[in-house]
Amino acid sequence: MGSRAAVVLAAGGGERWKGDGHKLLADLAGRPLAAHALAAASDAGLDELIVVTGAVDLAAVIPGGATVLHNDRWAEGQAGSLRLAVAHAEAVGHGAVVVGLADSPGVPAEAWRAVAAADAELAVATFDGRRRPPVRIGRTLWGDLPEVGDEGARGLLIQRSDLVLEVSCPGEPADVDTVEDLRRWN
Repeated sequence: MGSRAAVVLAAGGGERWKGDGHKLLADLAGRPLAAHALAAASDAGLDELIVVTGAVDLAAVIPGGATVLHNDRWAEGQAGSLRLAVAHAEAVGHGAVVVGLADSPGVPAEAWRAVAAADAELAVATFDGRRRPPVRIGRTLWGDLPEVGDEGARGLLIQRSDLVLEVSCPGEPADVDTVEDLRRWN
């Protein structure tokens, strides 16, 4: 199966967020929003935790031992952040990446582990039948990921639907994009 890296995409600007500061640093249950997703990805115990940053400094909430990749071109969309993570994973020899989002505080470590353990080149978590990150992408598919734009693995899941293994997972996959979203969590 090869080594697997957890990749947390945390580079975006949070354009829909109208609250104070950056949404990833907004308080959720006494911790910054991003700390929840980062802790879950770290606790999953994969071979490496890769965090792609960009619009905001997350150094205070990134778990020790994580590999931090800064995407200077974060404003160009998620594809660039994913490409940066995949290039690193390829350079160090990982066989797969499991990609999730820093603004999804309800995805537990169990979901990361289940998707990582899937015996498939392309696997996606399902929560009550809905496909949501994290997504496992095997090395053989990295070249099929988008080069530019604001789409990560979604297009790959559609284009290569013949390869997709759905993995039923516990948790709540909703992401926090607005102040109202955060209020629902608090």
